[in-house]
Amino acid sequence: MKEQMRVEIGLPKLHHQQKLWISTTIALGILLTLIVISNGLGTTGLTTNLSQRNLEPSASHLFGTDWLGRDMFTRTMKGLLLSLKVGLTAGISSVVIASMMGLAAALTGRTVNRFINWLTDLFLSVPHLVTLLLISFVLGGGAKGIIIGVALTHWPALSRVIRAEVMQLQTAPYVVISRNFGKSQWWIASRHIIPHLVPQIIVGIILIVPHAILHEASITFLGMGLSPHEPAIGIILSESMRYLSSGMWWLAVFPGLCLLVVVRTFAMLGENLKQFVNPQHAHDK
Repeated sequence: MKEQMRVEIGLPKLHHQQKLWISTTIALGILLTLIVISNGLGTTGLTTNLSQRNLEPSASHLFGTDWLGRDMFTRTMKGLLLSLKVGLTAGISSVVIASMMGLAAALTGRTVNRFINWLTDLFLSVPHLVTLLLISFVLGGGAKGIIIGVALTHWPALSRVIRAEVMQLQTAPYVVISRNFGKSQWWIASRHIIPHLVPQIIVGIILIVPHAILHEASITFLGMGLSPHEPAIGIILSESMRYLSSGMWWLAVFPGLCLLVVVRTFAMLGENLKQFVNPQHAHDK
């Protein structure tokens, strides 16, 4: 329906490669902007200044100030960069676990395969947020608890994709020929299988990052994540709930919108990359 409307009004159809380039440019632009602005602002806006508290958005304070006179623009930019760091670290850790589990399930014996499948079903049967809260609580919260929690709860779905891919590659002619020539399992995995998994691994990292950012914000919002002394988005939103009834709407609106833009941008990048590497859409590249 959307494609038909696009044709009727004369708009050109974007192929998957064009969508990927556009989303990649936007994501890199946002990432570089956050890094430059966050490092350029310094820590002055994070200090308490009671003479400038509760100021509405203006040219000098784009996002206004909070009840302690701290600049909300500075807190938001640094909080988003911190969330991105936590999300990237958690996403990479989760993908590493998923890759190891997927390879082990496909390349080892039936016993290991059954155990990994059982473990995957176990993690998938429990909601992510519940497991994340439990892990974060046990580890004492903080960035370490969130990273470990995300890494231990987001690997099952990707591990099944990797396992299926490896099982399919096992029957490929070049793999069979290498096996007939007496090549070891590690040689076949490092030369033939792992290079073919790179696209799935990259897509997995990019798709997990938005989930990790949202889970970090939600756990921090509930008080079991990052320290209250850090400029995290979850802390900013949690603290702003007490002042919304007083008319200080900017404390939650601007940080929430920025979080939504960042998460949505990386989610779109992951979806476009997923479509791009999909063999069914190879003719659209």
